[in-house]
Amino acid sequence: MPDITLVIDDDPSFNAILVRTLERRGLPAHGALTPAEALDLARQTLPGRIILDLNLAGSSGLALIPELLAINPDCRIVVLTGYASITTAVDAVKLGAVQYLAKPVEIEAILAAFVDDGPDFDLSAPDAPLSVDRLEWEHIQRILHENDGNISATARALKMHRRTLQRKLAKRPVRS
Repeated sequence: MPDITLVIDDDPSFNAILVRTLERRGLPAHGALTPAEALDLARQTLPGRIILDLNLAGSSGLALIPELLAINPDCRIVVLTGYASITTAVDAVKLGAVQYLAKPVEIEAILAAFVDDGPDFDLSAPDAPLSVDRLEWEHIQRILHENDGNISATARALKMHRRTLQRKLAKRPVRS
């Protein structure tokens, strides 16, 4: 049986387009819109490649990584997200994903992520460090993730008023 790609994304249009694009390149692919559908398809097809959206209708796609790897320990998982953060990137890799890419992303980058065997140590560090606003955002995102997205618990952990936290979350800092 040829190596199958499983696309897990709750956006039906994006999911269908990605599946169609993969199939046009000669790569058999199936799409799943929900975590339950994804796990069923993974059990049926034992995909070698999985493209996993970070946000699946409000739940974290990261929670699926251990279950998908339990079904097929040899599969390679690439996480896609429209809300990239250092915290979730680190979490994804720690859980077993081979790559973490921010949307929008070209199909070539996704396919390259599956064959990439590790970090490129020839890359240089960024010229400018992250801004204070961006560092704060990353820290808040990490604490929010630790509290399973609970705003009140995150505000308590950060010793911050809940409304202040909500305002900070609404103001996503620019990448710098």
